Amino acid sequence: MGQLDGQVALITGASKGIGRVMSRLFAQEGAAVICAARSRDLVEETAGLVKTAGGRAIAVAGDAAIEADVQRMTEQGLKAFGRLDVLVNNAGDGGPTKRVQDYTTDDWFYTINSCLTSSYLCIRFAVPEMIKGGGGAIVNITSTAGRRGLPFRIGYCSAKAGQVGMTYGMALELAPHNIRVNAIAPGAVAGDRIDRVIAGQAEVRGVAVDEMRRAFVERSPLKRMSTADDIATLAVYLCSDAAKNLSGQCIAVTAGEPAV
Repeated sequence: MGQLDGQVALITGASKGIGRVMSRLFAQEGAAVICAARSRDLVEETAGLVKTAGGRAIAVAGDAAIEADVQRMTEQGLKAFGRLDVLVNNAGDGGPTKRVQDYTTDDWFYTINSCLTSSYLCIRFAVPEMIKGGGGAIVNITSTAGRRGLPFRIGYCSAKAGQVGMTYGMALELAPHNIRVNAIAPGAVAGDRIDRVIAGQAEVRGVAVDEMRRAFVERSPLKRMSTADDIATLAVYLCSDAAKNLSGQCIAVTAGEPAV
């Protein structure tokens, strides 16, 4: 028996990385998964991996920051599985690493829309279906950058801080409907995205990439980065009955580094 048997989950940003790992683990734990992402080829590959392993999944290509696309994601999920119980807001591009005086309005709105507007839109369309079903669980994948900051990343820090505030507000608003809302705030997670962040930080600070990478690892007491599996296993727990009394929480996954 899986932790999520009988549930239907919409996971955004499911084309690769954390989103792909979560899609596979949620299905392994018994959920039917609506895999959503902008890249059609990659998100179909994710859904294919789920089905090959014996799980249930559909792929929906679309941008979670565009209202019509989110409406279509929801409708296709309902058509395939008949209900929606879980939403994981994982979509989001970190945007550029630049000094604030060089950070353009295009950079700003792209990053805010990718990380924060997408979460708002998905919640907006998911909540009516969760209310119909008698409850649900929402998990926002935010970042420690939204709690303690990161230089040269004004758009990303602001968007992720917005997700934390959204989590707290939605937990209060949706509690009467038996909908729980929590956030996971990863620190550095091994993969392509942190590689780009490290390269950008090294460039803007004028240091070697290897030196910057060591700094990211050394600041954690466990001396390692987190992995996509670390985030996915926590997300499963937060969406399961085992966490039925947890809501309005922002849990840091930082390999031991305290989060503000």
